[in-house]
Amino acid sequence: MRFGADEAGKGPVLGSMFAAAVAVDDPDRLPDDVDDSKRLAVDARERIDADLRADDRVRVAVAEITPARIDDPSTDMNTLTVAAQADAISQVANDGDTGIVDAGDTSEKRFARRVTEHATVDVDVTAEHGADSTHPIVAAASVVAKVARDAHVARLAAEHDLGDDDVGSGYPSDPTTRAFLADHVDAHGDLPAFARASWSTCEDLLAAAEQSGLDDF
Repeated sequence: MRFGADEAGKGPVLGSMFAAAVAVDDPDRLPDDVDDSKRLAVDARERIDADLRADDRVRVAVAEITPARIDDPSTDMNTLTVAAQADAISQVANDGDTGIVDAGDTSEKRFARRVTEHATVDVDVTAEHGADSTHPIVAAASVVAKVARDAHVARLAAEHDLGDDDVGSGYPSDPTTRAFLADHVDAHGDLPAFARASWSTCEDLLAAAEQSGLDDF
């Protein structure tokens, strides 16, 4: 089997990060139009994800890294990305399989070595920057990870009686996301449970709210 792995949701201030792995014995089994998830429309991603999962010749797995793990001061995003990819790969690969992953570190060799060490199967891993743009098997994993991340954000919005337009993409640069967080802190005095409290965006909002309270006092 040949596998690929990638992650989605590494940078957002809201919700979990997801890594996905896809494994096939023949790359021709992948959908013809599979591509880096960032270059695909939502409906195309969802269709490709469904096609991959419906094909019993394709193995698909997803690993989730929650905000609580991300906020743990004893770890960092590179380590968590390694752990997530290794977890997903371990669910689809067998001893002796080879694969390629999207490098989540400045050093491709170091990232590949760490994923290999963290996997619970004996696999040969190669890591490349931008692998989701050049390797269809990694592109397939990027699609699965992105669909899982999008579904997760939609569930969070629904659980809190919010619409997608209320939460935004979850990225710190998204004005809708920033407004949602600011409004939540203003209304409740704290961040929503699914925010990454250690992100500077969240820390700044809490600090501003605390200062405002002191000024009012």
